[in-house]
Amino acid sequence: MAVDVVARSGGADAGQQVISPQRLAHFVLRTSRFEDLVDWYQTVLGATPAFKNELLAFLSYDEEHHRVAILNVPGLQPQPEGVTGVHHCAFTYATLTELMSTYERLRDKGIRPVFPINHGPTTSLYYADPDGNQIELQVDNYDKIEDATAFFYSEAFAENPIGVEFDPDELLCRLRAGEPEEDLKRRSDIGKRGLADIKLR
Repeated sequence: MAVDVVARSGGADAGQQVISPQRLAHFVLRTSRFEDLVDWYQTVLGATPAFKNELLAFLSYDEEHHRVAILNVPGLQPQPEGVTGVHHCAFTYATLTELMSTYERLRDKGIRPVFPINHGPTTSLYYADPDGNQIELQVDNYDKIEDATAFFYSEAFAENPIGVEFDPDELLCRLRAGEPEEDLKRRSDIGKRGLADIKLR
């Protein structure tokens, strides 16, 4: 979608049309645990290889030719904690039922989330791949984007921009017992929180 933007203070874009990308296409990982990572992303995302050889793999789960690419680079060192870089990539499910069914499937394969949390705009499950890279599996808590955006400007989000952790097994049981998704996705109020209250990789 093209958006007309006038830069606030000169620069190369002043008075020019800014054309945003159509969509986010894919992300690429490099690893020395090639087969482990390929297997993990196939399992977690339900992806299949569009192409794979001993050097790289292109994985897709939808109409895009690949959503995740994995490069096989021998001899890499593990990524240390506490450095700058990408924290995670997120994938959205259509319903809470789909998200929690995915949780159950992965749990039964021994893959558990490292950080289940209701952010307010989303209910989210964070997972760490074999190299420690994190991905977020999420469902939107609001049907309309305007309502989700409004939450960002609410007093509740200003007080707690992190969210509220939850027990995914308990949430799954309540969902299977028939509680409405709308009620289960509503974030509870636990007071003020900040980055110091959670462990960041």
